[in-house]
Amino acid sequence: MRLFPSQAIFRFIIGLAWMVIGTAVTGCGTTKEQLATQQLVLSKAVDRSIAGIDFRPMSGRTVYLDTSYLKTSKDLGFVNADYVTSSLRQQIVAAGCLLQDSSSDADIIVEARIGTLGADDHRVTFGVPENNSLSSAASLLPNAPSLPSIPEFALARRDSREGAAKIAAFAYERESRKAIWQSGIRESSATARDTYVLGIGPFQSGSIRERTKLAGSKYLKFGGTAQQDSPHEKFARPPVNYTAETRFQDGWPVFDSEGTFVDFIEAPVDETSEEPTAIAAQPPEATDGEEPETELR
Repeated sequence: MRLFPSQAIFRFIIGLAWMVIGTAVTGCGTTKEQLATQQLVLSKAVDRSIAGIDFRPMSGRTVYLDTSYLKTSKDLGFVNADYVTSSLRQQIVAAGCLLQDSSSDADIIVEARIGTLGADDHRVTFGVPENNSLSSAASLLPNAPSLPSIPEFALARRDSREGAAKIAAFAYERESRKAIWQSGIRESSATARDTYVLGIGPFQSGSIRERTKLAGSKYLKFGGTAQQDSPHEKFARPPVNYTAETRFQDGWPVFDSEGTFVDFIEAPVDETSEEPTAIAAQPPEATDGEEPETELR
């Protein structure tokens, strides 16, 4: 029997309603482990903090990263001081600084520190939460039988995990010890949320996910989140997106005319042609009797 579009839609709605009712009674899914989620919210918070630090004022100078105050905490697991150190080194190199392995080989010392690196868990229940108040009251009466705990009856529930990071850095000249630059305090957070509605879930969302999806399904996805870009203050050297793939040529980031990543940069050199626009313009060289401009300010 052939169904008209209105009949097909009606049957689809009825079937979906029965599926929702049946799932609400039996439950749909639970998340057993949160280890990967914890690592994602912590690393995402670190990435956002470091993406906001602009090292371009020291571009072209030899720099040593002092990690003496980046301490490792045993209870944080994989995302720790080593991850922060490597992320800072990436951002320093992308800013055009010449990173050195020894402080004696550098003109500038950059000292970094971690103020916050951790995660909190939250749960909000819309309905009757699980409690053992009756069981506790019955235990106070002599010869009273033990009563079971009241189970949870939730119309909706949200489990949320929030990771936070606070990172700062400053720079000074190695020989004179004079201050050159400081980043300011960079605080960022990242979230992961699991939502259950009438027993259906988890609907996974939050800043660590590109889309909201149902229990990790690759088919049921909707919504989206924006990416975190690097600073865009005006310097001769263009900013590099901390979260994006980027190629460098002679230490300078390579983009196309629209400012996006160029996948292939090794092209034949034509001496008669003009300078290619794919490579970000480098600062002008000093002429006779003039000093070159410096990006330190």
